[in-house]
Amino acid sequence: MQGTIINFRSARHHQYPDHMIIKVSGIDDKEKAQELVGKKVTWVSPAKKEIKGEIKTAHGNSGAVRAIFETGMPGQSVGSKVKIE
Repeated sequence: MQGTIINFRSARHHQYPDHMIIKVSGIDDKEKAQELVGKKVTWVSPAKKEIKGEIKTAHGNSGAVRAIFETGMPGQSVGSKVKIE
């Protein structure tokens, strides 16, 4: 399964560098997004380095999910594809 990183999770005055909002292809509502909780996520950098994370919860009502990665994500990851296992 494949998804696209939409943005960092953020608040009014803070941005969480290791929390990412991901839109998964084929998932369009909150109930389907809840089924993905606990699955592993992998992002591959242009230097072929893998950063792994885990889906923790749904985000909003349109099927996006929130994933927490092991390290902070670079800004170039926004808009790129991730692999969901």
